[in-house]
Amino acid sequence: MLATIIAIVLLTALVVLYIHNRRQTTHTILRNFPIIGYFRYFAETLGEYMRQYQYLPDWSERPFNRLERSWVYRSAKGVSNLRSFGSENVPPFIFRNAAFPILDEEKRPWTGKQIGIAEGPGACRMPYTAMSFFNISGMSYGALSHAAVSALSRGAKIANIWMATGEGGLAPNHLEGGCDIVMQMGTAKYGVRDAEGNLSEDKLRAIAAYDQVRMFEVKLAQGAKPGKGGILPGVKVTQKIADIRGIPVGQDSISPNRHKDIGNVRELGAFVNRVRTITGKPVGVKFVAGDPTFLDDWFTECLARPEGCPDYIHVDGGEGGSGAAPASLMDYVGMPITLALPQVTAARERHGLTDRIRIIAAGKLITPDKVAWALCMGADFVSSARGFMFSLGCIQAMKCASGKCPTGVTSSEERLIAGLDPTDKATRVARYAARIRDDVDTIAHSCGLNDPGGFLPRHVTEIERGVGGFRAPQAGD
Repeated sequence: MLATIIAIVLLTALVVLYIHNRRQTTHTILRNFPIIGYFRYFAETLGEYMRQYQYLPDWSERPFNRLERSWVYRSAKGVSNLRSFGSENVPPFIFRNAAFPILDEEKRPWTGKQIGIAEGPGACRMPYTAMSFFNISGMSYGALSHAAVSALSRGAKIANIWMATGEGGLAPNHLEGGCDIVMQMGTAKYGVRDAEGNLSEDKLRAIAAYDQVRMFEVKLAQGAKPGKGGILPGVKVTQKIADIRGIPVGQDSISPNRHKDIGNVRELGAFVNRVRTITGKPVGVKFVAGDPTFLDDWFTECLARPEGCPDYIHVDGGEGGSGAAPASLMDYVGMPITLALPQVTAARERHGLTDRIRIIAAGKLITPDKVAWALCMGADFVSSARGFMFSLGCIQAMKCASGKCPTGVTSSEERLIAGLDPTDKATRVARYAARIRDDVDTIAHSCGLNDPGGFLPRHVTEIERGVGGFRAPQAGD
């Protein structure tokens, strides 16, 4: 009799717990996998104590280790990132703190930077003043679920940051939050293409008519797969995605490896000028650094024909990559941001284009130390894709291309997407962006700067060559 009562009580408790898990909106894993999802949280909690017995160390995972991911998770949840008993990290660089750091009353906010010029060759009718140095990089609707895009859009509005669309076109979910949008145009020109895949000026004007769309980005390449276009498996190409992109339902969406109408720097300039003339808004170019002669050829062309000069360039490191890509390209092609960014900023300065072209840096820059490093190296802005995926609850399950992401971030299955609550996750997106900015401010103040706008290469130095690949000027250089 007693055993029966205990069994009934346990069964009732499990049913109640199951119902609670399904109804709560805070933990996607528990919502999608009631009760059994607790095993993940138990393992995560116990891991901190088991590591002293040779449990998997925090810094050994790839592509992002647990130290990095945990920082994002805590920041997004609003949990303190204070630590005790010293650092577990072994950084490849450190910031040079000032003997007399900035007092609270001497601090000032980062005031924003204008992208695009209002007068002269290459001017646009509506320059854009960006108020945050940290923003959301391009992730396509379709590669991300509709709930994830909605959460990012709402969170970006709360945090007053921009959100790039990715090459999959502009979806209603991008607009629903009311945030500033960067419309990205990949090699297939999804969302602005005609039936033959060429640029449709009418569709381009229609998108530019949205006040929220503040800039346009011509994507030459992305870090995950330089030299190859975007890949969206057919299982993810629903009717809605097909309508937005202008492609058939259920078929693999594979972009050309380059724009068919852009084969050299002069044609690139002509395309930039065409888009800016039609839209009246700033136009940038996203690329992965590789051929060292490209930058000099491109910037020389910008000086000779300033009407084709981009308003910004988005440098993606070869280690970037939220999308599906061949392993040979993901692993072995494209310069990492740690080598590419200093090269690009040096070329910009060498050609006297520092005040004309803004630089956005991307490529695993998901924590404040990496963001501050990029600003020291000359970047005007930093963008992140995977950092914001983690803020949504991504657990690095590495199932992005399958459509079966357990957290609903990149899933195409509605039962999994339903676990991601856009309202809850929007708050986490905003918290993450705010924590990045606050901590970068803290680093700047420690270096004796009133705000992060004063960062220079001399504020950071490499301390161990060959670890992480970060390069910075050394004392006496």
